[in-house]
Amino acid sequence: MAALSNRASAANSPVARGRPGGLLRSVRQLFVLLCFVPLLAARAQNDNSNSAANKSVERGKAQFERSCAMCHGAMAMGGIGPNLIQSSLVRHDNGGDLIGPVVLKGRAERGMPAFPAMTAGDVSDIAAFLHSRIDAASVASSNGLARDDSLKQLLTGSAERGKEYFYGAGGCGGCHSPTGDLAGIAEKYSPTELEGRFLSPPGDNVTAEVLLNTGQKVQGKLLHLDAFYVAIQTEDGWYRSWPAAQVMVKVKNPLAAHTQLLSKYTDRDIHDLFAYLETIK
Repeated sequence: MAALSNRASAANSPVARGRPGGLLRSVRQLFVLLCFVPLLAARAQNDNSNSAANKSVERGKAQFERSCAMCHGAMAMGGIGPNLIQSSLVRHDNGGDLIGPVVLKGRAERGMPAFPAMTAGDVSDIAAFLHSRIDAASVASSNGLARDDSLKQLLTGSAERGKEYFYGAGGCGGCHSPTGDLAGIAEKYSPTELEGRFLSPPGDNVTAEVLLNTGQKVQGKLLHLDAFYVAIQTEDGWYRSWPAAQVMVKVKNPLAAHTQLLSKYTDRDIHDLFAYLETIK
């Protein structure tokens, strides 16, 4: 009886009663630790990633202000140059893959200089800044407003007058055909892209013939042209440049007619032409 009493007393002692509870608490603490350590690690990783992205945006903003803001505005919303927040190219860019070639090579036919000294990191930072500006603008899709909303805003002209302008004063019918190169164009592009493309169509096929004072003619893709120098890339890939004052340059730009129309369009012409192009499906 004494032995049974001793065993019962031992089983009911505070030490004995505390063992199962202590073990359960330890298991719970270990479970919480195993659950939350990965979460904390992931959060730290996300914080580091966000910090790196924010620094890239800050560097891009500084680089943009030094090199691009004079034409495109400090917040990339346009000035002498176009609004980059609404640019289809910028919206479809991924880490600078589309922005990079434009920045490095420029667009001589539109008056944009090249920035060949920029590094891949500089371009990536500028792209990060521009995408941050697009996010800040709260645009609904990669093409700007949803199609129905943007179409309501832009479709204010007369398709009939637009067709007359296309084949008449605009001279568009001399190069384009609604059953040829323009077939289905209204379905191919969003309203904002479509209007942007006929006002300032993309193109990288401007060529130049440079006449040297020796009488030699050198032809190639136009890389740069201003009051100081001209540069081309010849068919064999060589870069050639000359002081502009020492040569004669003849530029061939297939999109020159579009550039000329920019100074002739009235608001009504633009809306009417857009309305006609929207009928080509």
